[in-house]
Amino acid sequence: MSAISVVGAGPSGLAVALMLARQGRDIVVFERFDQAGPVGAGFMLQPTGLAVLDALGLTAAVEAMAQPIDHIFGREARRGRVVLDVRYGDLKRPRLALGVHRAALFDVLFRACLDAGVRFETGREMRAADAGRLTDAAGVATPAFDLVIDASGARSRIAAGLGAAPRPLAWGALWATVPWPGEPFDPRALQQVYRGASKMVGVLPVGARPDGPDRLATFFWSLRTEDHAACREAGLDRWKAEVRTLWPETAGLLDSLADPEQLTLARYGHHTLARPVADRLAVIGDAAHSTSPQLGQGVNMGLLDAWTLAEALAAHPDLSDALTAYAAARRAHVRLYQALSLVFTPFYQADGRVLPWIRDHLLGKAARLPLSPRLLAATVSGLLLDPRPRRPA
Repeated sequence: MSAISVVGAGPSGLAVALMLARQGRDIVVFERFDQAGPVGAGFMLQPTGLAVLDALGLTAAVEAMAQPIDHIFGREARRGRVVLDVRYGDLKRPRLALGVHRAALFDVLFRACLDAGVRFETGREMRAADAGRLTDAAGVATPAFDLVIDASGARSRIAAGLGAAPRPLAWGALWATVPWPGEPFDPRALQQVYRGASKMVGVLPVGARPDGPDRLATFFWSLRTEDHAACREAGLDRWKAEVRTLWPETAGLLDSLADPEQLTLARYGHHTLARPVADRLAVIGDAAHSTSPQLGQGVNMGLLDAWTLAEALAAHPDLSDALTAYAAARRAHVRLYQALSLVFTPFYQADGRVLPWIRDHLLGKAARLPLSPRLLAATVSGLLLDPRPRRPA
């Protein structure tokens, strides 16, 4: 088996393409945009995702542009009560996360793919896969590949053919990339402020883009997606006033937002494929399992999928055995974090008073019990049922 196609040039698709090209396979990546590039907000690379980059020898290149994160901090707006304080130093084997601009990770993975001989075909949106053949939006079919890997994201038409039907979540987020605001913001923390569970604003330091030295942050504001139109109609100034009321220190940061088009609405859905493989087909990343970003696992889970699939293909000459091994190896970890996200998201994105009261009074106190800090750090780091690679690629 040597000819493999990958659908989607996001982190998962680039990572699996690189791994398989390094195994000596002929890899072509199909990307729906006319030019492959990063899409989306900044994010956190957790110890799980970093372990994959370690195995690829790419961690140092990403670190050079990223921002180390040593804790996640959240407080209630009115009384200032701390309701979330997760520290990576509490891990059994401490390791910092990284705040990363998507362009930085894309640049490192894309360049490595080119160096490894991966080929790219852009401007082709693939909508179906059958017996190794892909069909694009224009109805044009590709030659047959030994294997198709779908890494095309949560709205994948290919994964839909396996039963993926993401349930739209009521809550999303407005996000923007802004210059790093400096003090009083902590450059080593994801900081969040809440009013109940219906209002949340956050600032994540994400380092720099590959095309400039300026340090940046991802700014996000939680809202119901159905309220987005009304928010835009009310105007940017009114929205800024609401944000400043919730978190006055954001005033300087908000000055960099002069146009509503600087804010992007992120919509989320929840689904988990019962079996992310079929005849000559493997599904990885958000195409296989998508959810709310509250636990910050999306990119990291995709990198783990990519690593596990590449390892299974290297270990099992028979394709059916390899795909079965991949699905089995990822099943428990994926389902655990999908369930955790489904359970915990309403405590941070919901209407009403009951859930935020439980979060602030009961869960907050439980988090201070012995061993709880380590458990919380392991949960946020993606290390429950530790799935990290054990040996280099």
